[in-house]
Amino acid sequence: MNEEEKPTQPTPVDPLKELEAMGAVVKALEGLDPETLARVLRWAQERYKVVPAPRQNAGSPGSNHGSGESNGGAKFENLAELFDACQPATDADKALVGGYWVQFGESKPDFGSFEINKALKDLGHPIGNITTAFDTLKARKPSPVLQLKKSGTSRQARKTYKLTVAGKAAVEAMMKVQA
Repeated sequence: MNEEEKPTQPTPVDPLKELEAMGAVVKALEGLDPETLARVLRWAQERYKVVPAPRQNAGSPGSNHGSGESNGGAKFENLAELFDACQPATDADKALVGGYWVQFGESKPDFGSFEINKALKDLGHPIGNITTAFDTLKARKPSPVLQLKKSGTSRQARKTYKLTVAGKAAVEAMMKVQA
């Protein structure tokens, strides 16, 4: 068996070193606004090539999809409650929270930009340009949304999106920051 064929053994984890690292991260992130915090965490994920595993509530196998439940077991009855819990600061983050609600709160496989824009407008949190908001999200790395299709030929044509694992994690991070 050559070097490439040998199975790799997991590196043993020193729990004290792990706790020390977590403490340093907490100290470094304290006091950052949600947008800056999200940017720093995205950078760290990209730098260390890690994607956070989706969290599951203790004692409940499977995901929280369709229950209106979020990370940590909080339950939101509607988009307004989720929006209030996240307090998104930018148009892009507002669109992301709206998409999260449709995809996970309403258990839909995807969502349209028009649908999100209308829902946010009805809440009193309109987005200046929904296309720009979703373009901003698509440009982030890792991308929190994927464009699935476009109906029409203009830049403002109706588009359909889906949140990625990174997008779900970003909204759940917003919830934690506000908690």
